[in-house]
Amino acid sequence: MLSMLDICCTMKATKYVFTLLFSAAVLLFAACNNSANNSTAANADLAKLFSAYWEENLQLYPFQATAIGDNRYNDQFPNNQTDSFRKKEMAFIDKYLAELQKINANSLNNASDKESYDLLAYELNINKEGLQLPFYKMPINQFWSFTLEFPQLGSGSGNQPFKSVADYENFSKRMKLFPAWVDSAIGNMRSGIASDYVLPKALVEKIIPQIKSVLTIDPTANIFYTPIKNMPDSFSAVNKEKLKNMYFFNISNSIIPAYSKLRTFMEKEYLPASRSTSGIGALPEGSKMYNYLIHLYTTTNLTADSVYNLGLQQVASLRAEMEKVKTEVGYTGTLEAFFTSLNNDATFQPFKTPKQILDSFWSCKKTIDPKLATMFLHAPTTKFEIRQTEAFRQASASAEYNAGSEDGTRPGVFYVPIIDALKFNAIGMETLFLHEAIPGHHYQISLQQENKSLPQFRKFIDYSAYAEGWALYTETLGKELGLYNNPYQYLGHLSDAMHRAIRLVVDAGIHSKGMSREEAITYMMANERITKDEATAEIERYMAIPGQALSYMVGKITILRMRAKYEKQLGAKFSLAEFHDQLLNGGNMPLGLLEKKLERWSGK
Repeated sequence: MLSMLDICCTMKATKYVFTLLFSAAVLLFAACNNSANNSTAANADLAKLFSAYWEENLQLYPFQATAIGDNRYNDQFPNNQTDSFRKKEMAFIDKYLAELQKINANSLNNASDKESYDLLAYELNINKEGLQLPFYKMPINQFWSFTLEFPQLGSGSGNQPFKSVADYENFSKRMKLFPAWVDSAIGNMRSGIASDYVLPKALVEKIIPQIKSVLTIDPTANIFYTPIKNMPDSFSAVNKEKLKNMYFFNISNSIIPAYSKLRTFMEKEYLPASRSTSGIGALPEGSKMYNYLIHLYTTTNLTADSVYNLGLQQVASLRAEMEKVKTEVGYTGTLEAFFTSLNNDATFQPFKTPKQILDSFWSCKKTIDPKLATMFLHAPTTKFEIRQTEAFRQASASAEYNAGSEDGTRPGVFYVPIIDALKFNAIGMETLFLHEAIPGHHYQISLQQENKSLPQFRKFIDYSAYAEGWALYTETLGKELGLYNNPYQYLGHLSDAMHRAIRLVVDAGIHSKGMSREEAITYMMANERITKDEATAEIERYMAIPGQALSYMVGKITILRMRAKYEKQLGAKFSLAEFHDQLLNGGNMPLGLLEKKLERWSGK
C-alpha cells in the first residue's frame, strides 16, 4: 500500500513527465510550423523566379514569343549572331542559376515544384554547356535554318500574325533588321572558314538553291509580299496603300539585297571552302560537340558507341519482323527486292491530287477518334488542321507538326510535303499520322500548353527525346486504335520504326566512326523501303543536325520499357489511360526526370 509520501512523489513525477512531453510537443509543433512556413516561402520564391525567368526569356528570344502566340514582341529582331548577344545569353543563364541556388530545394513541399526546380536547373546547365562550343560558326544549314524560317513567317503561313495594321507594321520592322542578321551570319561563317568549322559540300549545294528561291526581280512576286495580297477586307484603302508601299520598299531594299548577298557569299566563298567529310567529328572540336549533342537530344549519358550498337540490335530485330510480313503477303524475293517492288508498284500510288492525300490523312483521324477516349483521360482543345507544305520549302521538308498557340487562336498544323501527288506512296500514311498528328505531337504539345497548373516555362520547354520518343511510341498504338489492319500499312509502321533504328547507326556512324554520306545512304537503302532521293535527303539532314535523329528511338525505347515495367508491377491496377496521362500531364522533360515522375506515380 502506497504511503501519502509515495503518492505525492508519484504525482510530482507524473506532472514532471507531462510537462516535458507538453514542452516537446510545443517545440515539435513550432518546428513543424516553422518548416511549413519555410516551405511556403520557398514555394512562393520559386514561383516568382519562374515568372521572372520566363518573362526575361521571352524578351531575349522574341521569335519564341511570337511562336507561342505572345504578340508583345512581334516587331523585335535581336541579332543572335553577334558576340554581344551570346554574352547576354550567358549572363542570363548565370543569373538564373544563381537565383535557383538561393532556394533550398529540400524546403519545397510538393512534387511538382521540385520537378520544376530540377527541370529549370537542367535547362540552364545544358544551354550553358552548348554556348561554350563553336556551333555559332555554322549558323545556316539546309534543314533547320533561320533563312528558311523567316520566309515562312513572312509568308503569313507561319506563326507571325497578319490580322491588323499593327501586325503588318510589326513584321515590316523585322524585315528591316534582317540584313544585319545576314551580315553577322556571314561574319561567323568567315570565322568558321578561318578555323576549319565549315559544312560539308553536299549540304552547301542544297542551301544555295533555297536562298535563290527567295530571290525575285519583282518585289510583288516575292514570298514576303504574300500578306499584302491577302490583306483583310476590313483595312481602309489608305492603310492598304500605305502597307503596299511599305512592303514593296522593305522587300526591295532589305530582303532581296540580303538574300542576294548571302547567295553570293555561299557561291563564291563558302562553297569553295566547304569540306569533303560528312560528320561533325572531322571538325577541330567535333568529338566534344557530338558528345554534347547526344546528351542534348537524348537527355541521357549514352556514348556514340552505345548508340551505334543499340541501332544495330534494333535493325536486326525489325528486319526479322519485316520478313514475317513479306511472307504473309506471299512475296518470295529478298527483302531489298520487296522494298523496291513496293516503291515502284502503282497500286501504292493511288492519288491524283494533293487534296486526295490530305483527305486520306483525315480518314485516319476518323478511324481512331472513337478509340482515343479509352486510351487517354484528356484530349486537347486546341484545333487541328492538315495542310500541304508550302512550295518554297517542301522540296527539302519532311512531314511535320507546327504547334498551335497557347490561347487557341492558332491551330496545330500537320504539314505534308507533296511534290508530286502521282508519286506519293500510301504505305506508311497511318503510322505517319499517329506520329506527327494524333495522338502524337498534337496531343503531346497541346496538352502541355493547355495545362494551367504548369509554370509558363514548362508549357513550352522542348526536349527531343521526350517529344519524338512520345510520337514514335504512339506509332506502336496503331492496332489498339483500329489501324494497321492492312499488312502493307503495318509494314509501313515497321518501316518507320526501322527508319528510326537506322538513324542510330548512321548518325553515330557519320559523326563518330567516319562513315561517309554515300556509305550511309547505301546502308539506309539496304534496310528500309526508301528511294535514293529520300535516303539522300535523310542522310543530309543528319549531317546538318547531328544527334537529333537519335532522340526518336531512345525516347521510344524508354517509354516502352516504363510501360512494360508498370504493367508488370501494377498488374490489374494498371490503366493505360492513366499511364498515358502521367506521361503527358507534366509536359516535356528529360527522360531521367520522366522516369522519376513515373516512380512517384506507381508508388501512390
